Amino acid sequence: MIGYCCINTELDNQGITVNRGMIKRTFLSKGLSYVSELTIRNLDDCLKILQWNVNNNILLYRMSSDMFPWMSEYEFEDLPNFNIINKKLKNIGKFIKDNNIRTGFHPGPFNVLASLTEATVNKTISELNKHSQILDLMNLDKNPYYYINIHINTTKPSKNESMIRFCNNYHKLSDSCKSRLTIENDDSPNQYSIKDLYYGVFKNINIPIVFDQLHFHCGLQDQTLQEALKMALSTWDNIKPITHMSSSRIIEDKSAKKIAHADYIYEKIETFNYNFDTELECKLKESGLLKYRKDYE
Repeated sequence: MIGYCCINTELDNQGITVNRGMIKRTFLSKGLSYVSELTIRNLDDCLKILQWNVNNNILLYRMSSDMFPWMSEYEFEDLPNFNIINKKLKNIGKFIKDNNIRTGFHPGPFNVLASLTEATVNKTISELNKHSQILDLMNLDKNPYYYINIHINTTKPSKNESMIRFCNNYHKLSDSCKSRLTIENDDSPNQYSIKDLYYGVFKNINIPIVFDQLHFHCGLQDQTLQEALKMALSTWDNIKPITHMSSSRIIEDKSAKKIAHADYIYEKIETFNYNFDTELECKLKESGLLKYRKDYE
């Protein structure tokens, strides 16, 4: 099963989006009533995107972390019209379950569970717990089929020390969040490979590893592609693994950085006959997915 991430470009052009947000100044001036208004509109459009996906036989979709603007700054229950928001989340969750959709989140790089700064760790814990609370309010199962995927996002003062802090701070998360958390390999030789994460994180706290193929090619080459994929897949126990796939933008623009994502997918997903789901991280989202189907399936 293949899917895409957050934005549906066709619907976005029609004003259907889940990314309505605001700058900090607006948040401080307009407050929770405006947050509530934008959240309701985002949730309405999230359901429209999911319906479009089902109509196009796309049953894997990464939801946007921007559905709730500035979510780390308040409790969901404090939002005006939370009863309406709660009902909409339950309706979305029912639609997801009724249509066998797989979904989850990929919170941004400012979430640094292994940070040396206590305030950053505390804000990260709040943010990650909030992501899991959204999935709880949708009545989705507490396991990594409905994933919350992050990177370690720091190597200071060393990779080993950062992984130890990550594992220690993992235990401060809510049980709900811990049940869904996954960790992903990085796109730099100075950051984390699948092997790093397997021995430094999985062996300590038993969370699944998400294999990203472009990151593998850009990152630390300490295994073959098949070895790294097999190792990552082995961490998922009885849950179907999820992976990421994107092509380097260099294929489209020779001046681009290797780690940048291309508009489309230019290589077939190499499965080695393993069974897993894949999020396509191409810039043209659902259009890239439909082209991939045409080219390779």
